[in-house]
Order: sequence, then structure tokens, then C-alpha cells
Amino acid sequence: MLDFLLRALIGGLGVASVAGPLGAFVVWRRMAYFGDTLAHSALLGVALGFLFDINLNLAIIVLCVGLALVLVTLQKKHIIATDTLLGILAHSALSLGLVAVSFLDNIRIDLMAYLFGDLLAISQTDVYWIYGGGLAVISLLVIFWKPLLAMTVNEELAKVEGYPVEAIRLLLMLLVALVIAVAMKIVGVLLITSLMIIPAATARKLSKTPVQMASIASVIGCLSVCGGLWASYQWDTPTGPSVVVCAAFLFLIAYTSPIQRKM
Repeated sequence: MLDFLLRALIGGLGVASVAGPLGAFVVWRRMAYFGDTLAHSALLGVALGFLFDINLNLAIIVLCVGLALVLVTLQKKHIIATDTLLGILAHSALSLGLVAVSFLDNIRIDLMAYLFGDLLAISQTDVYWIYGGGLAVISLLVIFWKPLLAMTVNEELAKVEGYPVEAIRLLLMLLVALVIAVAMKIVGVLLITSLMIIPAATARKLSKTPVQMASIASVIGCLSVCGGLWASYQWDTPTGPSVVVCAAFLFLIAYTSPIQRKM
């Protein structure tokens, strides 16, 4: 019993540590709906992984990255408003994933685990994927921190300073796609972006600088994972939603306290 609890804790902490800094950019750039769109498409990646008998994590990563590239391409063409486009792609991808899963008669799939997460069922291989993908995301964030921050503050000014804004924007979208792909086991398709948004939004109230916000978001995410695991073990509640509830509880505490350090 201790083995799967330890794996769950290690995996959850790995995802929370990466989701915090990336979630800061999602909050700053108001990309929450973009994250939801990629998360909803992850179920289609699961179905395709089973269908073609390939690693599920790899299938999800490929699909999420592919959808991010499609979104960037369609946004450039200005065919339709971005929020409308995201809504169409999000629900279409989720529905297509559910339809595809229904055709997999020979394979039993626990849809609830993929929709709402099953942190306690995380395997050693999943831990490797989480920390491998997380290390890649953190490394890229550190390397491209200045251009990412410059683009977030003012894209026109970033262009003047010589930063390749289009490439940096695409990089950010791909990083979000990668985190969503490796984190799906933790809180599931429907709740996955909450692990990026809620800790980052909480950290915003407690921070004075971007670096502080990114760091505090990671800490809050880790506390949420620990609290969610404890609540799940104590009261036999679903683990993924319990993690999100803990994150929301910390958010409420931060925004109802007298602390005034919001960026």
C-alpha cells in the first residue's frame, strides 16, 4: 500500500512543480481556455493510443502538440474568433474521443479515471514520463524565461527588442501541451488545467515579482497534491478532484486574508 501512495505522491509533486511556473504564464496571458482545449483533446489521444497499440503518454503528447500547431495556424488565418475556435475544437475533440473509445470493444477503459484522474493508479513508467517531460519543460522555461516574460508584458516591445515573438508563442503553447499530456493521470481531462491555473492565481496574490509567483505557484501546487492525497486516503474521496478542492481552498484562504502583495 505504501508503494502506490509513494508513487502517487512523487508523481503528483512532479506535475505540481512544473505546472506552477507554466501556470503563471497561462494566468498572465489569459490562456486558460486554450489549456482546456488541449486537455479535452487528450482523451482522443488515449483512444488513438489503444487503437494503434502505442504508448498512451506518447500518443497524448503527439495529439496535444498537433492540436497546438493547428490552433496557431488557424489563429494566424483569422478565420474565426479565437474563443469560438477554442470552443469548437475543445468540445469536438472531447466528443470525438468519447466516440472513438466506444469503438474499442476489445479493451476495457476506465473513462472516469481519464476524465477525473486516478493518481493512486500511477505506475513507475508514468513517474518516468512525468519527470522526463517535467525536466524538459523546466529547462526550456529557464532558457527562454526572458523572451517569454517580455512577450507576456508587451508583444510589440518584445519584437522591437529582437525576440522572435511568433516562435516564443508557439513554444509556450507546446509546453502547455506537454504538461497536459504528462499530467492527465493526476487530475484527469476535465480538471487538468485547474492544477495550472488555481495555484498560479493563488500565488499572484502572494507575490511581488514574476519569479516569486512562479516559485510560490509550485509550492501551492505541491501542498494541494499532499492535501488531496491525505483527504483521499482519510475519507476515501476521488484523488484528482480532492487535489483540486485543496487548491481551491488555498485560493480562498489567500484571497480572503488581509495580505496585499498582489502583482
